[in-house]
Amino acid sequence: MTTKIIIADDNADIREIVSVLLSSEGYRVVAVPDGKAALEHMEEDIDLVILDVMMPDMDGYQVCRKIRQISNVPILFLTAKGLDADKTLGFSFGADDYLAKPFSYNELTARVKALLRRYQIYKGKAQDHHPTPSLSCEGLTLDPAQKQVLIDEKRVDLTDTECAILQLLMTNRGQLFSAAMIYEKVWDEPYFYSANNTVMVHIRNLRKKIEQDPDHPRYIHTVWGRGYRFD
Repeated sequence: MTTKIIIADDNADIREIVSVLLSSEGYRVVAVPDGKAALEHMEEDIDLVILDVMMPDMDGYQVCRKIRQISNVPILFLTAKGLDADKTLGFSFGADDYLAKPFSYNELTARVKALLRRYQIYKGKAQDHHPTPSLSCEGLTLDPAQKQVLIDEKRVDLTDTECAILQLLMTNRGQLFSAAMIYEKVWDEPYFYSANNTVMVHIRNLRKKIEQDPDHPRYIHTVWGRGYRFD
């Protein structure tokens, strides 16, 4: 089945460029001019969403939040708003990655392939004849094969990135992971300095979902200046 990607951007030139680049990689691309149209296509079998931030009527952040209410599909922000504060805001709405304009062909395709690879692995789209057994700890259960997380028997919805981070930490309980180690293992890309903030925001969002008191976490602990571990 062909991988299907939505690109939502009110700039027709950007839509055309991204469509041509990704189509040349064998992806089926649906290019739309606004967030409303992107949401309408979410009823279909979508594998990745690429969103501009500054769009009329409904900006990318709002679209991202609405998508997260119905799907864990990976979301990539492609935008001219490239400050760390903008990235933090995007991640807080549930985005998986952020690519600032102007971008290169190699940057775009690398990010897209990495997101799709994680989505196939962590959503079970790629057949796995040897699924990873469930992981449990004090009321928290993660089923890696089904990408299902339970807290005291109640289901919690995580993004693929959050699920990947949780699986990494739970599989290696008690082991300390620096932000660089988490980034390189989960994002499957070389670490760069600003990625530290990316990891921090995802950890924070993950804690909000699985911890009863995120300020005093029960599961994911911070070792200041060194990283994170699951206890």
